[in-house]
Order: sequence, then C-alpha cells, then structure tokens
Amino acid sequence: MKVELIAHTPDPEGVVAGAARTCYMAPPGDDAKTINGLVSRGHLSPIEHASFTFKVSGVSRALLAQITRHRIASYSVKSQRYVSEESAARGGGVFGYVVPPRIAALGPEHVEEFHSQMRQIQGWYDHWVSVLGGGRDAYEDARYVLPNAAETEFVVTMNARELLHFFTLRCCSRAQWEIRALANEMLRLVKGTAPNIFAKAGPACLRGPCPEGAGGCGKGGGGQ
Repeated sequence: MKVELIAHTPDPEGVVAGAARTCYMAPPGDDAKTINGLVSRGHLSPIEHASFTFKVSGVSRALLAQITRHRIASYSVKSQRYVSEESAARGGGVFGYVVPPRIAALGPEHVEEFHSQMRQIQGWYDHWVSVLGGGRDAYEDARYVLPNAAETEFVVTMNARELLHFFTLRCCSRAQWEIRALANEMLRLVKGTAPNIFAKAGPACLRGPCPEGAGGCGKGGGGQ
C-alpha cells in the first residue's frame, strides 16, 4: 500500500478558523483555540471548508468497495474497462494483487497456493480477452473473472469533516484490516498539515464509550 497526500486546501486551519469567525463576526484570533472550540461544541460545518486529496495505490478492489461507501467524497479510479490486465501487457506476469495477512501467516505453502490461484485467474482473463477479440470491449467483460484481491489505485478527495467521520469508523480495531491501515496512514498525513483539526481524530473510543457496545473489542478507553 502506498498513500500520498497530493493536495489540500492552502492553510486549512486558517481557512476553517476564518470561516468560523465569520459565523459570529468575531475579530481575528488564535486559530488553534477557535478550532478546538468548534470541535468541543460539535460545530463542524466550518471544518468542511478544508479538503484533502490522496493518491492510493497497491490496494485491493475489496478495499475500493468499502471506501466508496463513504459518499461525501470524490473518486477517480483506475479503470478495468480501459486498462488491460493481460499477462502480455505485464511481460508475461500476473496482474497485481494483495495477499491477505492471515493467508500469509499460514506459511509459504499456503502463500504459494494463493499465488497459483492468481496465476490461474490470469489465464482465464487472458483467455476471455482473446476469445472476445481484444481491446476495450474485451477488457470490459473479461474483468468479470478478476478477484477482489486484484490491485487498484485511485485518487480520493474528502473534506475535513468527512475525514473525521471516516477516521472514527475505519481507524477502529473492528474495521477490516486493509481499510484500517489506509485510514491510519491518511490520518498520519493530515495530522502533519492540520494538527488542530485532527488532534482528536481516530476511533470513537478515544473520545468516549465504544459505540459498538457489546460488539466492541473490549479495549475502549472510554475517553481516557
């Protein structure tokens, strides 16, 4: 997995604090204090004025299906219609894919079994591209045999308020491992740019009781 913060609102905390002061016609003041006040009061609409754009690669289509459920965001995704996954296009190799850690932990024999299955799928894909005559129309239908493990890459833009919500859900230890790793890396990147906005970002248990209740992991700090 590779995650890059490729763009963001210039001076995001200054923009957010300025927007908040407009609400109250307040004079210029300390941006950090203003932002901390917004977060503590739950007045989060000014935080929407800051946005962040990430480029993500080396992740699975399974992750893509999860992250696109976060609808207050913009996505541009590598197309399986226009981009070939043929082995010939890869110098005879196999399409990129992600090996789940629990499979990797089973040892080399099981990892090789997984690799063998991916090679088999590559053969099925190449077969259908050939039978369908090649080109974009063939890629469009041959992709149906590709697995959730297939690698993809995308660019995503979220405003800071949606990112706070995203981190609450996806940094939780109950989140699926791959999207949790993505969320943690995104949080690390934005904290360097907007430390006050994201000072308390992360799973809900960092700020109060676990919303999962009896379904939680049992490690919730209750805001401690």
